[in-house]
Amino acid sequence: MLSSHANYQLVDTHCHILHMINKSTQGAFSSEEIQEIRKILYQAELKSVTSIFEIGTTKIESMLSVELAKIFPTIFSVIGIHPHEAKEYQKEDVIFLKNLLQQHHEKIVGIGECGLDKHYPDHHLAAQKDLFKAQIELAIQYNKALVVHTRDAEDETYEILEQYKHQLKRVTIHCYSNSLAFAQKVTSWGWFLGIGGTVTYPKNNLLREIVKTIGLNSLVLETDAPFLPPQIIRGKQNSPEQISTIAHYVAELLDTAIETVATQTTHNAHQLFIP
Repeated sequence: MLSSHANYQLVDTHCHILHMINKSTQGAFSSEEIQEIRKILYQAELKSVTSIFEIGTTKIESMLSVELAKIFPTIFSVIGIHPHEAKEYQKEDVIFLKNLLQQHHEKIVGIGECGLDKHYPDHHLAAQKDLFKAQIELAIQYNKALVVHTRDAEDETYEILEQYKHQLKRVTIHCYSNSLAFAQKVTSWGWFLGIGGTVTYPKNNLLREIVKTIGLNSLVLETDAPFLPPQIIRGKQNSPEQISTIAHYVAELLDTAIETVATQTTHNAHQLFIP
């Protein structure tokens, strides 16, 4: 791949390349899919994005995430089961993740995305809590980072995380959309907030205020691609190269240099996933 001409490196700590290429079934990647992924990585590297963390939300995605990490040295695997999958949750699902960890320990850097989501009426909260706790315990057992999804469930998420705060050392709250108080609490525990394209949305004054209050030392950058594109491409598919857009926006928001944002958030990403 071409190297960026910029004198800094950026990291996309939360991406779904599998969704970008519409890969949802088991089996080897086709030559066309490999080429499509190479193009995504190439475009990202042109924008100084040198590492991408592929996040699993189902058993199949988690398995394919590991395969991507085997093929591409700039992709790192995070395996997990999303709370939306909780209504089908069985204990064998966590055993599946555990087996992946045992077989591919060196390729897997985190557990997630996992957590609680009450956004939709049929959210099966009790099952979500069981699934969340089981994945937290996997992260602790295997000393992996934890990627937390929380939506419309701040109190319940906090209640669970507080139980594990002394055991969990490396955590990021993905696509941060909670209160300033929650942000201050979890960052006081040494955890990180995942900041993505939503920080650029005109109505998202609260998140901008949180970013300014919390500061760079507790932030990591993410795209959640192909979802949640920054405002300048709203309505189009997001991609890892947009980390550059988010980083420049944060630099302007904090009145600091892009190099400062890149250096600190890249350091934070390494502390989170690859200590």
